[in-house]
Amino acid sequence: MSTTQIKVFDTTLRDGQQCPGAGMTFHQNLEYARLAAILRIDILEAGFPSASNLDFDIVHKIAEQARDSKGFTPTIAALCQLREEQVIRTIDSLAPVIAMGKARLHTYVPVDPELMGASLGKFANQKDQIIKDLYKLVKMAADAGLEVQFSPEGYSRMRENFDFTTELIRAAVSAGATIINCPDTIGGACAFEGKEYFVEKMNEHAAIISREFPDKEITWSVHCHNDFGLAVQNTVNGVFQGPARQIEGCINGIGERAGNAALEQCIMVLKHFGEKTGNGETFTTDIATEHLQTVSDFVHTHMLPRQPHWPVCGENAVKHSSGGHTNAILRNPLAYQPFDPSEVGRNISFLFGPLSGGNHAKSIIENSGYRCNDNEKAEVAQFIKDHYAERRKGITDDELMKAYFEFRQPIKIVRVDYSKNAERSSVALHGSFFQEHGTILEDHEGRDSALAAVKKAIEKRFGAIEIVNHRSQSQGVGFDACSVSEIILEDDQKNQFSGKGKDQDIEISAIRALIDATNKAYIEKHYSMSRPEPVAENWDVPQKPLSVA
Repeated sequence: MSTTQIKVFDTTLRDGQQCPGAGMTFHQNLEYARLAAILRIDILEAGFPSASNLDFDIVHKIAEQARDSKGFTPTIAALCQLREEQVIRTIDSLAPVIAMGKARLHTYVPVDPELMGASLGKFANQKDQIIKDLYKLVKMAADAGLEVQFSPEGYSRMRENFDFTTELIRAAVSAGATIINCPDTIGGACAFEGKEYFVEKMNEHAAIISREFPDKEITWSVHCHNDFGLAVQNTVNGVFQGPARQIEGCINGIGERAGNAALEQCIMVLKHFGEKTGNGETFTTDIATEHLQTVSDFVHTHMLPRQPHWPVCGENAVKHSSGGHTNAILRNPLAYQPFDPSEVGRNISFLFGPLSGGNHAKSIIENSGYRCNDNEKAEVAQFIKDHYAERRKGITDDELMKAYFEFRQPIKIVRVDYSKNAERSSVALHGSFFQEHGTILEDHEGRDSALAAVKKAIEKRFGAIEIVNHRSQSQGVGFDACSVSEIILEDDQKNQFSGKGKDQDIEISAIRALIDATNKAYIEKHYSMSRPEPVAENWDVPQKPLSVA
């Protein structure tokens, strides 16, 4: 079985930035070029140097960056129209990499009859002159030491211009072009077109050029737009069913109108189906796919947002929330994945939602370092769902853990009553207090506040604690002012826990802060996986604990 490498031509910086809203700063262009090198992109189209002085500077600086690189260096390409002054300026922009054999000039001529009239005006009728100009300018670039790529623009809609397109390709190859790109410029191609399908036309042109130029090695390329959502399919068809040995596109499929073929998708299709040609030939790329997610995220952040359900690199592509899916994936990570997410630099993740089950909750809780036994996982999961009953789109892991901590809280008080005189404090706690439910009463003799009575009640059930810090401050003004208290307690193992409480009554706010700190200490002591699991006592909390007021 023979193996054929498919070259990857990345036009994110050129065609991608022609998309409204996708432009980047000078330095972001340079950073993308650096990432493309890490990804091992074969050809990076850095821009259109004749468009403006800034575009020239971007292409030139990227070429310098490639020249000075100590690692892998892509070929740097730049686009230009078929004008002598633009060819000269493009050559100048790529000067730093010409001696390295890493410079490519990409020029084009429209061949779609409608596009010719719209783009060239009266010059569209001077086909012989267009062919002569193409030969002259391609030769100028080739003689200057650049690779030359020629694109018959609108190739998929050439219609009656097949012979004219043949003459253009023939002239370009004669002048020194070694890459012929056949674009579906308006994204209207479909395999259902039969013999008119552009891949069939590519096969015809490739046969003609091979017959007429047997000594020339020509790379055929395919560049597809996504107006019908077929860009990736048309691109891989160009490889599997046609002569294309170079594919073009943009990361995340950005580009003009509905975008270009998504390179990350094309690359992964070739990786997983490249050997299924049926003719003994295997297609592959040299792309370091483990960096695809990083580059996709860069485009998502700095160019255009990526849909969550975007294939390969979208946020949801490796995220699951269905209970059945989660259970299966916890046993076999690839049960509901077509490829290992690590191939693109990702890990499977789970979003807890209405359809999630106990195994999902247990997995998140245990990954966070806390216990969730099999006999309680369903109850825990249901508590979490009830806690976020209105969150139908799912909750984060942090939110899940907040609900878990509430489930574990041994003290859930809905109301606090207290009284004091000179030598005695009395407290009534209404709710759930460790294994007791209803109203819990506690007295304390002495001049201390009611807080001392609550501390006494806690120590009877939890063990010795020490309040090492206590502060309260007012929040708000007038009748609406509240007291916000913070207490730091220390258990008998010298572990410290901070709690906060809020109430219009300063005494009650302090009591609530102490309860909050105690709940944290209790959960850490009895449910943290870093501590031995308790066996002698029943630490179960009520199945339906009361809500915190």
